[in-house]
Amino acid sequence: MADQNYIIGVDIGTTSTKSVLFTEAGKVVGKALVTYPLYTPDVATAEQDPDEIFAAVVKTVRGVMEAYVLNPSQVLGVCFSAAMHSLILVDAAGQPLTRSITWADNRSAGWEKRIKADMNGHAIYRRTGTPIHPMSPLVKLAWLRHERPDLFQQAVRFISIKEYVFYRLLGRYVVDHSIATAMGLLNLDTLTWDEEALAVAGVNASTLSDLVPTTEVLQGLKPAMAEAMGLRIDTPFIIGASDGVLSNLGVGAISPGLVAVTVGTSGAVRAVVDRPITDPQERLFCYPLTEHHWVIGGAVNNGGIALRWVRDQLADAEVATAKRLGQDVYGLLTRMAAAVPPGSEGLLFHPYLMGERSPLWNANARASVFGLSVKHTKSHLVRAVLEGIVYNLYLVLKALEDFAGPATLIQATGGFAESPLWRQMMADIFNREVTIPEHYESSCLGAAVLGLYGLGRVQSLDAVTTMIGETYRHQPIAENVTAYQKVLPLFEHLTVVFEREYDAIAALQAQLGDIDLP
Repeated sequence: MADQNYIIGVDIGTTSTKSVLFTEAGKVVGKALVTYPLYTPDVATAEQDPDEIFAAVVKTVRGVMEAYVLNPSQVLGVCFSAAMHSLILVDAAGQPLTRSITWADNRSAGWEKRIKADMNGHAIYRRTGTPIHPMSPLVKLAWLRHERPDLFQQAVRFISIKEYVFYRLLGRYVVDHSIATAMGLLNLDTLTWDEEALAVAGVNASTLSDLVPTTEVLQGLKPAMAEAMGLRIDTPFIIGASDGVLSNLGVGAISPGLVAVTVGTSGAVRAVVDRPITDPQERLFCYPLTEHHWVIGGAVNNGGIALRWVRDQLADAEVATAKRLGQDVYGLLTRMAAAVPPGSEGLLFHPYLMGERSPLWNANARASVFGLSVKHTKSHLVRAVLEGIVYNLYLVLKALEDFAGPATLIQATGGFAESPLWRQMMADIFNREVTIPEHYESSCLGAAVLGLYGLGRVQSLDAVTTMIGETYRHQPIAENVTAYQKVLPLFEHLTVVFEREYDAIAALQAQLGDIDLP
């Protein structure tokens, strides 16, 4: 429509960038997506090419503009969501000296323990809200400073992927409070750089970007960039926030009792409180959405990736069957799991294939199968894997409720939401009502709503409640809840027992991995 106004929400993710065009009322008009690789030359490295991601941003914005917008003046603005914890070292000309080191990169793992033990790490976490973990740019910077000083000393700026994109678009180094907090360097109370954290990282404020609120409106798009994206030069760019906090906004989980759970390749459990809160046991993060909305919760490394592991390593027959029948192999696997009773007849799976963030914050964590007997089948194992992912999310929920209060409703999103079995399993294990919002593009919708708020087009973030629908609703099934409440205490106890051995097994695996076995 020629008189329609639009806003674009851009989500810079770990494996793809997506731009979604919304009407001012929050209706999806269209979207464009570009994928790119995650470079993992070894088990510890996980990087991306900043220029590939920047090109994806330009291409996706151009894609929705060409396909759906009659006149660039109809675009009210563009607002950004981005994955957290990325780190790029750049030189004086703004050229990257490194790839974008992602949250999944584990090369700084040795510095996690040093910072915790010898550098006042606990106090830094309590002030900054980002757990001391290899995902954190604070830990990455300490590692680079001490172990790659040649590279570290060449850098004049230390930035995230979103900052790199904004520099390329606008020629300015700016960082929103949400992404800055996820660096592990920002003081939650003052929203200024934390001096002790900077000292541990070996950087100072002059090497970091200018801090701005998540609602900051920026203009001055470079003419070449405006032409490349099909936008007007004066199009407002709202800086936005991180993908996690915007996902909460995008599913409407910004009120007491509402908890957002996302399960994709990884996963997260989050709630919104009205002030910064950190956990003395260091199980939770705390990142700002706005000055009055603070998202606390825990991110997990191991979501759907565990089911993908089953597919790749144990399900050749099912893959072949699904291909022959023209079916989705995951649908076939979950039907196998549905034939097994809740609790998998005592088979437990701790899903730590990729180490773990919350609730363990232990990069050396490893997956385990416990309780295996001759009566268990592949179907039992598939169900145990699905249950183990949700059991682990339940431990995060328990920690979250200590600070945010009881959860009354779970708003769940992610690839798992396509499975009726998995949705019901979450309702039963959590013993809470679970709904699946109509909008699957939660981070993009969150960015769009935050953009409208920053532009003054809506008066409150609560406007999102009129924009989200509902596709599925699941109530706990009493007999399933009873079964899971028998299993959960054992799962939690074993988590503590196994944690004592994670460092030892990780060291052993490293030793054995260096041996050429016949």
